[in-house]
Amino acid sequence: MNLELLEKLTQTFGPSGYEDEIRAVIRAAVEPLADEIHVDPLGSLVALRKGTGGGKKIALAAHMDEIGLMATYVEEKGFVRFTVIGGGIRPGNGSRVRFANGVTGVIYVERRDDPSTQPELQHLYIDVGATSRADCPVAVGEPGQFIGPLVRQGQRLVSKTMDDRVGCYVLIEVLGQLKDAPHDVYAIFSTQEEIGLVGARTTAFRVDPDIAISIDVTATGDLPKALPMAVELGKGPAIKVKDGGMIAHAMVRDMLVEAAKQAGVPYQMEILLGGTTDAAAMQLVRSGVPSGCLSIPCRFIHSPSEMVDEADIHNAVKLLLTALRTCE
Repeated sequence: MNLELLEKLTQTFGPSGYEDEIRAVIRAAVEPLADEIHVDPLGSLVALRKGTGGGKKIALAAHMDEIGLMATYVEEKGFVRFTVIGGGIRPGNGSRVRFANGVTGVIYVERRDDPSTQPELQHLYIDVGATSRADCPVAVGEPGQFIGPLVRQGQRLVSKTMDDRVGCYVLIEVLGQLKDAPHDVYAIFSTQEEIGLVGARTTAFRVDPDIAISIDVTATGDLPKALPMAVELGKGPAIKVKDGGMIAHAMVRDMLVEAAKQAGVPYQMEILLGGTTDAAAMQLVRSGVPSGCLSIPCRFIHSPSEMVDEADIHNAVKLLLTALRTCE
């Protein structure tokens, strides 16, 4: 496991629409592995690994953007109000954020008349140490990200932005280990997934693949009082059946299942009640693309401390390599 690479991926700035820094990091990692590389007009990075011939065009997509926030108003005493970039954001009292200009702040909840109710976004503010609006170092429109260092605890890895930098890591590993596959593999590191699957849609239109597979994270059902879900940390990558935005194409789903069996890796079948991935956008381009998704089980998604299992990452790489070498 290349923890140095995963740490660099998770810690680099890159909320939706502001992916320049993370794209540069990924480009440096994949350029030696690709036969061709280009950046789309909306900023998605595409690395082509040519096959030995006679195969298909296969798109593998992992989104490089992260959920974030943006300053919307600076109060008279210098506290910053904000909106979110992406949905389902889960900051807690004391969560730290870093703005694009390097300023660090702390999220806190204002006092409310009824503290028994769940606080909403309008009840949150960020303290950046300012004492007035005039000396606040954050301007309206400044984007920010969570702060959450990468920590290894046995087989478990915890960090901000595992969604979806762990998918980017898997995709980089696949490019590095792929040999003797007949297919042209287009590794797509997409932009703006968190605000509407934007980059994957336009890039898939340009690539026009025969098959598309997204690599993303998914929720788990192994937490106290969690919604029942047949996905657990450490039990293998999850092959998507259905989520809130798509039903995986049966051919792609079965191909991934067969690859898991051939590779001898554990796998799980995923039905996610809400949320979706780049696959939902890629399947709709041009006349339609058979699409599916391989998911890394992840706890605490959209928080500063997302947790994955190292074995699931290794097995996702093995499964995808087997699929690329054996699918017809």
